[in-house]
Amino acid sequence: MSHQLPDVQATAPDVTVGLSQVGVTGVEKLVKIARADKRPLVFTAEFEVFVDLPSWRKGADMSRNMEVVDEILEEATREEAYRVEDVCGQAAERLLEKHDYTTSAEVSMEAEFMRREQTPASDRETQHTVDIIASATATEDGTREEIGAHVVGMTVCPCSQGMSTSRARDKLEALEVPREKIDEFLEAVPQPGHSQRGHATLTIESSGAPDVDLNDVIDVARDAMSAHIYNLAKRPDEDHMTFEAHSDAKFVEDCVRAMADGVLETFPQLPDDAVIRMVQSNDESIHQHNAHAERVVDMATLREEVTAEFE
Repeated sequence: MSHQLPDVQATAPDVTVGLSQVGVTGVEKLVKIARADKRPLVFTAEFEVFVDLPSWRKGADMSRNMEVVDEILEEATREEAYRVEDVCGQAAERLLEKHDYTTSAEVSMEAEFMRREQTPASDRETQHTVDIIASATATEDGTREEIGAHVVGMTVCPCSQGMSTSRARDKLEALEVPREKIDEFLEAVPQPGHSQRGHATLTIESSGAPDVDLNDVIDVARDAMSAHIYNLAKRPDEDHMTFEAHSDAKFVEDCVRAMADGVLETFPQLPDDAVIRMVQSNDESIHQHNAHAERVVDMATLREEVTAEFE
């Protein structure tokens, strides 16, 4: 004789307080992203899946959540036809459909993959690591998806470089070098400043499916710093990186503003309600603290601010 198991999660809780997020974290799945005329990208992604919970219900259906996540992600790895953010979006929409008590479903993922590139001076093939960020929130009003990346680069402090330049100018003047020659030298040979390893994060969130290439997101974030860094670097590459970084010294604030400029130039197709998150954190080399700057802004406001600069 079989007994139907009680659905304890559907009972009333002792304390009738609603919860904004209930779900699972640390779900690892293989994700396969198709590319035209190339082999698909395959990487291990870690997912977080949440739904909201009304005050009258004791618990969410964790087993149902996991079942939906498994179905969607297994399908994604077979089809090879999803953008990274679409994997999250479709899973969030399925969760919303399967939970009659839920008004919001959120699915996010992070993954690491390697991009191939050439070293800047020795022209050797190498790779660099990129952390992919994707998420989606589904409600009755529709689904908003986010795609982004976290990249690492190099920055140089303009303040310390300015002090080095001043010292160099004083010394050259003491050696009676003509002023025009001093200016020419300092223009051609940027002076030292303390360098930092920079961490840039750029994400774009919007409804619908605007044409946002993940590689472009990575490039905008990476180019916003003083210089790229590489896993492989021969001596000519090291010289190239050092020179490039000191030729484009940037405060942490400058990096965020450079990202904003890059977003406007690279993604003119984004709708006004797209939300851009730009974060820069620099590991200081001569301080125990780190430097940090960020901005979260919709495209309409960003366009207005930059347009105002030229009026």
